[in-house]
Amino acid sequence: MPTLTTPAPDRTAAPLRIGPHTVAPPVVLAPMAGITNAPFRTLCREFSGGKGLFVSEMITTRALVERNEKTMQLIHFDATETPRSIQLYGVDPGTVGKAVRMIAEEDLADHIDLNFGCPVPKVTRKGGGSALPYKRNLLRAIVREAVTGAGDLPVTMKMRKGLDDDHLTYLDAGRIAVEEGVTAIALHGRTTAQHYGGTADWDAIARLKEHVPEIPVLGNGDIWSAEDALRMVRETGCDGVVVGRGCLGRPWLFADLVAAFEGRTDAFVRPTLREVADVMVRHATLLGEWIGDEARGVIDFRKHVAWYLKGFAVGSEMRKRLAITSSLEALRAGLDELDLDQPWPAGADGPRGRTSGNNRVVLPDGWLKDPYDCAGIGEDAELDTSGG
Repeated sequence: MPTLTTPAPDRTAAPLRIGPHTVAPPVVLAPMAGITNAPFRTLCREFSGGKGLFVSEMITTRALVERNEKTMQLIHFDATETPRSIQLYGVDPGTVGKAVRMIAEEDLADHIDLNFGCPVPKVTRKGGGSALPYKRNLLRAIVREAVTGAGDLPVTMKMRKGLDDDHLTYLDAGRIAVEEGVTAIALHGRTTAQHYGGTADWDAIARLKEHVPEIPVLGNGDIWSAEDALRMVRETGCDGVVVGRGCLGRPWLFADLVAAFEGRTDAFVRPTLREVADVMVRHATLLGEWIGDEARGVIDFRKHVAWYLKGFAVGSEMRKRLAITSSLEALRAGLDELDLDQPWPAGADGPRGRTSGNNRVVLPDGWLKDPYDCAGIGEDAELDTSGG
């Protein structure tokens, strides 16, 4: 795995408080469906030296309450993970309350994050994710149930600016969060309509911080490097950062983030292709061990190949070959055929992952008629599978 030097630390960022937990430096791995499972969290945590907060994939409250087999695997944490952080998705206050009480009573996690930021149609058409904050009373009811059911566990929430530029909700949602006892808020500076396109609105993060000074505000969106994270904190006044797509195929970004917040900018990781290949094999190995089947683990890893190899001189045929491997031996053999002495390529720190924007927002019928009425939303609107 890539190594880095560690000069004497010069801490430049205040720790983040999430209930009884101190997150220092204030860096959080964003929940990403199919990505932030236990193996990927392990890699990111190893590179960070155990510093930061690493959140699970999105867990559907209905599936959790019903003890769905896949969901119960997704909420399994490694013994070294602390605090254990679960992100929940739900649209029915009663079901959310049951799920949170289950987590608290069975000691399944140490921190609960509520998902009000997912923009994908299968979620928003049910009134969930980033669609939900438009219904202020429903948002309040869900947050109240969660905070009440959590007991001593801290509850945070992640959201977007709103549905689109004509239906912004983040300031109202922030105030509701404060009034109902949420510990911290993360804002992705995009609307549902933007998905992951365009440029994140960091000014909105600054406005939210001014609007809810009582609790920490974390910024999310367009953090592609450690320098971006420092710039976001400096320009918005936010209390920490949430990093998602920037770490795809680059779990060592968390080493950079820790170094930057501790004032060690000369310690950034710039791995050679050989070091990247070693991480790729370890990632695929961890997935196989987690799933319980090597082939399935390597198949699940396929989605990561292009992200890891971004910017390196790798021919299209080899990229295709690596993206259809189904064994660790084949993956390692293919990687060994590359020029592994290649240095970290210029520009590889830039944007990665989904970039689509200007999407039609899919909502339940009549959703926009009244921002307060939430009649018709109930248990039948709950998704029955976790992970997005």
